[in-house]
Amino acid sequence: MAQEFLMQNQSALAVRGICKHYPGVTALDNIHLDFFQNEIHAVCGENGAGKSTLIKILTGAILPDQGTITIDGLERKSYTPHEAMFNYGITAIYQEFNLIPYLSIAENIFLGHEIKRKNGLLDTTKMNQEAKKALNLLGTNLDPRLQVKTLTVAFQQLVEIAKAITHNLKILIMDEPSAPLTTSEVEILFRLIKNLKERGITVIYISHRLSEIFELSDRVSVFRDGKYIETFKTGETNKKQLIQSMVGRELLDTFPKRKCVPTETVLKVENLGVKKTVQNISFSVKSGEVLGFGGLVGAGRTELVRAVFGADRISGGTIKIKGREVQIFHPKTAVKMGIGLIPEDRKQQGIISEMSIKENISYSSFTKVSRFGLIHPGYLKAVAEKYRNLLNIATPSIEKKIKELSGGNQQKVVLARWLATDCEILLFDEPTRGIDVGAKQEIYELINRLAEDGKAVVLISSEMPELLGMSDRIIVMHEGRIAGELSCEEATQEKILQLASGE
Repeated sequence: MAQEFLMQNQSALAVRGICKHYPGVTALDNIHLDFFQNEIHAVCGENGAGKSTLIKILTGAILPDQGTITIDGLERKSYTPHEAMFNYGITAIYQEFNLIPYLSIAENIFLGHEIKRKNGLLDTTKMNQEAKKALNLLGTNLDPRLQVKTLTVAFQQLVEIAKAITHNLKILIMDEPSAPLTTSEVEILFRLIKNLKERGITVIYISHRLSEIFELSDRVSVFRDGKYIETFKTGETNKKQLIQSMVGRELLDTFPKRKCVPTETVLKVENLGVKKTVQNISFSVKSGEVLGFGGLVGAGRTELVRAVFGADRISGGTIKIKGREVQIFHPKTAVKMGIGLIPEDRKQQGIISEMSIKENISYSSFTKVSRFGLIHPGYLKAVAEKYRNLLNIATPSIEKKIKELSGGNQQKVVLARWLATDCEILLFDEPTRGIDVGAKQEIYELINRLAEDGKAVVLISSEMPELLGMSDRIIVMHEGRIAGELSCEEATQEKILQLASGE
């Protein structure tokens, strides 16, 4: 490939004076930035910093209010997503998937640039063959004929990556691509990214995981409140400096200490099973305790908490709340019994995209904001404003549709919904996935406050430091079963990984 030996300081993509305004919000304010050929350029910042808006502008999904974009030395004021992908070689892998669940893997990979025979019909055999090659590059032997709806979150992400590498790539934008992946899958992803760089492709890598930024990137640019702050050579900065640049202040005590002692057992699960996914699971969690669940993707952690919440039907076992056996066949029943679930898949299961922020916050507690079956608008607003302020949800108005918020602020709304119900048992499934470092600390402090208020918290996390730093005890799952339990004093990353791997 002719691009392979291009000098790293040659600009592949440049933005000059880019601005984007929405009612009450300046999403981007006079952004000037260069992305070089043959580099991995990380972009970081808190939720609402402007990263997602920049991606949408670079891929042609939205138009800037002013400013220009230069691609391979040619100035472009506007272009469509189709032109970005097929004319300019710009492809983005978003944090939220862009897949059609009822199409096959191959059909998703080649959607918009299908391979056809001379008679105009789809050449499904050729598409399956080429899709298989792309999947093999990612180290997976997935059958390209499988429907996407049958895949786990991790494998859906791999399909997104496979879809991107089948295009004539020049610039690949990756928005939190490693978030749903296992450790081994992340290693494959990193090898792929480094290989793309060696082939002369520019990789713009957006991640809240600072360890990834330091492992992968050549340079890292920081955004804050819609403004470009500065760009560092990654090898010449450190985590502390980067965080200070991102949040405008120094963050202390990433995992704050709790001042409470667990008391009575609130939730007890005995020999619980979920068909084909979870087998013979027993655990308990006390008031004032944070019980962590570790394990690899596919270990059954999500299926377990969904079953406790009544979203998935159990095939055996019992659930007790404060010593009383209960039957939970529907989430509505779980809510009445004081159980709340912050789901792993925020987009599909956590938010109602066409509703306002106010309505999303109050959705699970309408009985508390209604009288004689009628919703009291003043109380509805008061509840929403209370949790907007408590969780620092960045929005000019609670009347805005939740789909207009950044991913991190959407997650805060989901958290606010369950806080508004005053649940006694809270099931957190990857609560900080896609959340910036500043917001993460806010959520950690919130979890601590909940525990100190006597709530029982179950925390599922794939981030080892988070699991170790926040949990009083850690249960590790492997292939639908409990592989072991560790106290916070004895738990280490090595012990958790050993149990999670079934060794």
